[in-house]
Amino acid sequence: MMHIGVLQTDSVLPEFLGEHGDYPEMFATLFSEVDPHLRFTSYNVQVAVPESIECDAYVITGSRHSVYDDLPWILPLVEFLGDVLAAQGRIIGVCFGHQLMAHFFGGRVAPAVGGWAVGVHHSEVIRRYSWMPDDASGFALLSSHKDQVVELPEGADLYLSNDFCPIAGFTMGSEVITVQGHPEFHKSYAADLMKYRREALGETVYQSGIDSLAVDTNAATMAGWLLEFARGPGLVSS
Repeated sequence: MMHIGVLQTDSVLPEFLGEHGDYPEMFATLFSEVDPHLRFTSYNVQVAVPESIECDAYVITGSRHSVYDDLPWILPLVEFLGDVLAAQGRIIGVCFGHQLMAHFFGGRVAPAVGGWAVGVHHSEVIRRYSWMPDDASGFALLSSHKDQVVELPEGADLYLSNDFCPIAGFTMGSEVITVQGHPEFHKSYAADLMKYRREALGETVYQSGIDSLAVDTNAATMAGWLLEFARGPGLVSS
């Protein structure tokens, strides 16, 4: 049974918790729909990082914060992730987690030139791996970000790209896989988040994001890919 640690870097806003749950629950639901035999442990890394490496793979959640913010919990998290990499553990970075793995391991993150990305965004698969089907070509995921990776870390391989966010997903060896989009989000949560940020988004971006929710996403497929990557050799538990 694979043991997944969810490194929670933020919480769902209190007014949305009752209907949508918090980020660890979102990830547990997403991955359990692909594999019901997984085990999960959640760590609020704004309080403390894990004391030891006890999971097969760690998921870094999204966050309203920026990776370059001067926050006291970010560097301890980065140090822990360095220990995971040294132990050849698996890391899955989603949105903020995607950016964190770039920014602190040799790449660069900056505000997106196009501003906020919200709603469904379509990316092209530009690099295939053994855990992808031969016909894998395009991918649609919910997005919610105003920062993005603008330079890859050394040794990283780009596998997802789109015009708005050219670096939409990368891998680093057999240890790290990232994605800028949110496979764990449901459309109802994305809609509520856009409504909450409507003024900050501006009416054009807001309406475009809401309209895009009519497009089907590939969240379950992405969840399967992330799990296949995490199931590589050298698991901590069996």
